[in-house]
Amino acid sequence: MILKSFKTPGLAHFSYLIGAGKDAAVIDPQLDHEQYLKAAQEEGLVIRHIFETHRNEDFVSGAKTLAARTGAKVYHGPNSAGEVTYAQTVTQGFEVHLDQLRLHVLETPGHTDDSISVIVYDEAYPDGAVGVFTGDALFVGDVGRTDFYPDRKEEVAGLLYESLLKLLALGDQVILWPAHGAGSVCGSGMAAREFSTLGHEQANNPRLQLGKDEFIQAKTGEHHYQPPYFELMERLNLKGGDQCQPVTDVPMLSLAALQERSDVFLDVRSAEAHLATHIKGSKALPVSMIAAFGGWFLKEDDKIGLIADSAEQVREASKHLCRIGFPEVVGAVSGILGLASGGAETDLIATADTETVASRVADKPDGWTLLDVRSVDEYQSGYVEGAKHVYVGDVLQNPKKYVSKNALTVMCGSGARASLAASALKAAGQEGMDVYIGSMGAWQAVGKEVVK
Repeated sequence: MILKSFKTPGLAHFSYLIGAGKDAAVIDPQLDHEQYLKAAQEEGLVIRHIFETHRNEDFVSGAKTLAARTGAKVYHGPNSAGEVTYAQTVTQGFEVHLDQLRLHVLETPGHTDDSISVIVYDEAYPDGAVGVFTGDALFVGDVGRTDFYPDRKEEVAGLLYESLLKLLALGDQVILWPAHGAGSVCGSGMAAREFSTLGHEQANNPRLQLGKDEFIQAKTGEHHYQPPYFELMERLNLKGGDQCQPVTDVPMLSLAALQERSDVFLDVRSAEAHLATHIKGSKALPVSMIAAFGGWFLKEDDKIGLIADSAEQVREASKHLCRIGFPEVVGAVSGILGLASGGAETDLIATADTETVASRVADKPDGWTLLDVRSVDEYQSGYVEGAKHVYVGDVLQNPKKYVSKNALTVMCGSGARASLAASALKAAGQEGMDVYIGSMGAWQAVGKEVVK
């Protein structure tokens, strides 16, 4: 058996190539799919099958484009929200054979109605399954979110519980290969490890220690955010996404030419660089944060201009944007100092340290607000006295709603998300604002009191 896993940075998405003999299958491919073709070629394999374990909410599936390149058949589970036009619907018991391997479909609804898992049997190990691709049903250290059907909360949580029992019944020895890992928006408690065994998860995964009623109560009590682009992903993944443009096709332009072509300017440099100096009107979205936060404010047809440090940064940003359904990168500029010396209008966002913020908290000056943009779970676990909470995604989606006459200090866990929120507020007209560098991490590191 040949197994190769691929991790997509930013999305924390796992996809897989599995093969034996001369045949291979790909599980949950991403849109830029050259890596699967290269891996198959290196191993002397032909990609004949592609499985989608569920409808993806957080990225554009590459199944359609990979099938077009290879002639492989695409398989998708039943009960999807619409016709998956590029795939064959498969139900429990469907199988394909790769030499001595047998890939067996198990219906595991709950995360989504169309969720399936793909069980791997190997003739060399006749005592049972050797592994299972669980999609977003079961993760290392967590289980899938169940909030996509708000009118059926208890039902879908119960469905997931039953699906997990079916998976665990495969045996403790079975290797778990999930579709996401730590950092994904598809769960909140995933471990950093990229694989596990069903036995280890049954013994250690917190959600698997609960009875059915407790499980349903816990899942329906979770709080997850749904960025607006999730709806776009649902639609694109019914008809299949188009291949991303080659990143080498993104031209480096003059600032004037980029302004003429673009609807939105993304500063994909580091958050620190944006705070220090940025092109006026640009929005901070560092490359590492595109997958998590770009979908909160970008629109499907936006023509995107990039402000970057290098051509390599442009290429990486373009790939991340395409993976989440925003392929229209029309050009880029680099070199802020050069742009400034050429007359480009620049701006900055001030920063504040712990001593300054602590002094303001103690003095409670009129006309000043401490804005905490962490998730609600983070906020409730401990916050600075007097802090107002608004999630960063909500700020990005509608910054004008949160522009205040008060002076603002924006904080989060470290300062990174606060920088994104502050950038959006700045572009929307907020004045008298700074970002708390280090934020809650710095506050707690020096022993400052938090409220719970």
